[in-house]
Amino acid sequence: MEDLQKTPLYPLYQEYGAKTIDFGGWALPVQFSGIKKEHEVTRTKAGLFDVSHMGEIIVSGPQSEAFLQKMLTNDLSKLTVNRAQYTIMCYEDGGTVDDLLVYKRAEDEYLLVVNAANTTKDFEWLQKHAANNVQIKNASDEFVQLAIQGPKAEQILQKLTRTDLSQIKFFRFQDDVQFDGINTKALVSRTGYTGEDGFEIYLDQSEGPILWKQILQAGEDEGIEPVGLGARDTLRFEANLALYGQELSKDITPIEAGLGFAVKTQKDATFIGKETLKQQKEAGPERKLVGIEMVDKGIPRHGYEVFKGETKIGEVTSGTQSPTLKKNVGLVLIHPAHSQEGEEIEVQVRKRRLKAKVVPTPFYKRK
Repeated sequence: MEDLQKTPLYPLYQEYGAKTIDFGGWALPVQFSGIKKEHEVTRTKAGLFDVSHMGEIIVSGPQSEAFLQKMLTNDLSKLTVNRAQYTIMCYEDGGTVDDLLVYKRAEDEYLLVVNAANTTKDFEWLQKHAANNVQIKNASDEFVQLAIQGPKAEQILQKLTRTDLSQIKFFRFQDDVQFDGINTKALVSRTGYTGEDGFEIYLDQSEGPILWKQILQAGEDEGIEPVGLGARDTLRFEANLALYGQELSKDITPIEAGLGFAVKTQKDATFIGKETLKQQKEAGPERKLVGIEMVDKGIPRHGYEVFKGETKIGEVTSGTQSPTLKKNVGLVLIHPAHSQEGEEIEVQVRKRRLKAKVVPTPFYKRK
């Protein structure tokens, strides 16, 4: 673990019983008390995540909106200050550079929150296309990012601030939240990666460990637990939230991944990849991401091949035994002809081909 990058919370992991792994060059907790338990706690109470490995890039200047309209697939003109948006950055051929959140902090300043393993690549891609009157800064070293997720998230976090958190609606944020005992103000957004209600908190690096401990203490009566990467993955998977490197990549377009809602081909700005993505939207892509449920006993894993008869029709992007549903389910990128609900297909699990059927997604939806 010595050569790996570490978040400011790394010294606390052992105190909370974390099992730490190498995750894309970072020493991060895969679990604390156990993946299934942490998953259930997040669905029923609240879970606290250290996601400080995520990258933060600040884009500012008079031309920042016009520049980002060229770089990103969603329509930034729809954003007002204190709103966030899910969006995608693409290559010329429509393949995905990264998926990210963009926060409009001021008329001429945006915070981009990108996937950890892509931070350097994203920063260089933005710099390569930079326009005049636009400043691009990799500010990842300045932030700690914590996520509190679950039905009791607001109730717990409200104990630590006078800001009325109920006023922060979904995909909105407040930039000046003061937490008790914390010297600097935080950006708090009602966003997350679990399918549950909750908040993501961006805070000065030095204050992260203090707030982490305070949130866990404040939520003791509600049953809050620290949560690692294992349950973060099963939670996002059940809610059908894309994972870069699996549902999205330089070889998978956002249209193929079912993320057309974040690709605004009708916006005036000509963004990178627009022509290909427009064609895919209009004619339909050659591959489509759908959910499957195993009929035979077995778990579909990333990279497993998918067949219809003797013809290979695609492969699994993500799969597991769903802790909530207690079923073996997966996401597969397959030929659209076989994507109808109820269609029977087969997954190559080691030396055997196991039956599965196409089912609707998301596998889990919060009531």
